[in-house]
Amino acid sequence: MSEVAADLSGAEDGLGVLAFRGADAARFLQGQLSADVEKLAPGAATLAGLHNPQGRVIAILSLLRISSEEVLAVLPRQLAHTVEQRLRKYILRSKVAIEDLTGSVNVLGSKSGAPGSGLPCIPCGGRWMLLVPAEGRAEFESSAEAYEQWIRDDVAAGLPQVYPATTEEFVAQMLNLDLLGGISFDKGCYTGQEVIARAHYRGRVKRRLQRWHGKGNPVPRAGDAVRGSDGRPLTVVRAAATGSRDWEILAVGPYTANAQDGAQAAPEIDEAVIQVEGPLPLPYSLPE
Repeated sequence: MSEVAADLSGAEDGLGVLAFRGADAARFLQGQLSADVEKLAPGAATLAGLHNPQGRVIAILSLLRISSEEVLAVLPRQLAHTVEQRLRKYILRSKVAIEDLTGSVNVLGSKSGAPGSGLPCIPCGGRWMLLVPAEGRAEFESSAEAYEQWIRDDVAAGLPQVYPATTEEFVAQMLNLDLLGGISFDKGCYTGQEVIARAHYRGRVKRRLQRWHGKGNPVPRAGDAVRGSDGRPLTVVRAAATGSRDWEILAVGPYTANAQDGAQAAPEIDEAVIQVEGPLPLPYSLPE
């Protein structure tokens, strides 16, 4: 057995894998996703967003370019079928095939560094996501604690994710994709690009992903409404238990206490909504 790994595929909100293969694989994704896929060298990885025409994030994908004609995408398995079917509509005459590898390829989280076995791996800030064929899964030991620690580390790192409860809820910058390298502002057009570029160049993003601390059970879930101790309304993106009654969340809301989202008035405070403390520091800076 190797180190104890985090089984990132096994949980209810676990990860799946899509494969894009063919001579036009990178070019096809270039026209659909927010990252500059064509600039990726074989072995390189990046975050990317798939957006609707209003710039709202349908799914966040971790891309790994395997070769000139193959790109793998890791995303929540609950959205894998939706993303596959949505992208199939745009293949037209492109030389690309999409295959859902969820179930046949497991995603494991490792802290030991890139493996020497030649397995595809995606770097995650000092950690690695390993893409392991199901038949090789038995070589890796996993534990619930390793999985919970991985999610805690994701939240501490300010890494967003989108699930069925929050798909098409947030514009890309609200999830800090621009701060995490998931958006290229000098590539060609892709779905939602006009809205995302306008928000970038005109500085109209009033809501951002931030990290918060809370207490009590149950731990909030993606899509839940909470509020900051200063009254600002927040929508939960990710959550991780950090103690028997303590937890941390990534949530989107006004990123200053007096910021308003466009012309919308601040909602009245509902005392029944869970209150959280913060915001807590992130390892990257939000725009002034």
